[in-house]
Amino acid sequence: MGESRQELLGWLNGLLQLNITRIEQCGTGAALCQVFDSIYGDVPMQKVKFNVNTEYAYLQNFKILTSVFSSKGIDRPIPVERLVKCKFQDNLEFLQWTKKYWDQYYPGGDYDALSRRKGAGSVGGNPPPAARANTSAAVKRGTTPTVGGVRNRTPLGGASTAVLQQENNMLKENVAGLERERDFYFSKLRDIELLIQQAVEHDPKIEEEEDGLVKHIQAILYSTEDGFEIPAEAEEGDDLETF
Repeated sequence: MGESRQELLGWLNGLLQLNITRIEQCGTGAALCQVFDSIYGDVPMQKVKFNVNTEYAYLQNFKILTSVFSSKGIDRPIPVERLVKCKFQDNLEFLQWTKKYWDQYYPGGDYDALSRRKGAGSVGGNPPPAARANTSAAVKRGTTPTVGGVRNRTPLGGASTAVLQQENNMLKENVAGLERERDFYFSKLRDIELLIQQAVEHDPKIEEEEDGLVKHIQAILYSTEDGFEIPAEAEEGDDLETF
């Protein structure tokens, strides 16, 4: 069984830095061309047109894809006439096959989709009449919107972006809280250190007592991550004023 619609869209948007919301938008052929560019790196992306709105433009993109299949010896027919109609099922099945092929042949590493797509099209464009549905939700199913030059959008979409932003804010708050707690306890330790220094200046002999309270406190203050066991003699009621 192939991957679900949401899984495919998440993979496609993440790989290509696009903002595709419907499987039917793959019927332009543009995203498919760039998927294979991510594998081979030599698809003439400057000729691939994004955000186009005519079947003629779609066919030009599929001509590029067909040429790629031929040059790479990919033995898989491309049902161009069905795909350019921007129908869900046809594009879903071909995208599922494309994902399996990508899983098998993607060389790994980072793929700079925006750089490779530079000059391949601009944001905007209207869907062709053939791609329109009777509902407003399907108005732009026949275009392949990009995010190049639009910095306030992410490939994951609005809902996922809001969740990530919320998690990021929570992490920032947690870090800030830990920093405040760290500074608080550090200031307490510093105060204790200053009191010890003042007591030693007042009576240097107390620092010479090997089993004295000052030695134990200093051992705790200056202990490393190996740890230091607090001696039983350092009872809770002891304080520096008894010096």
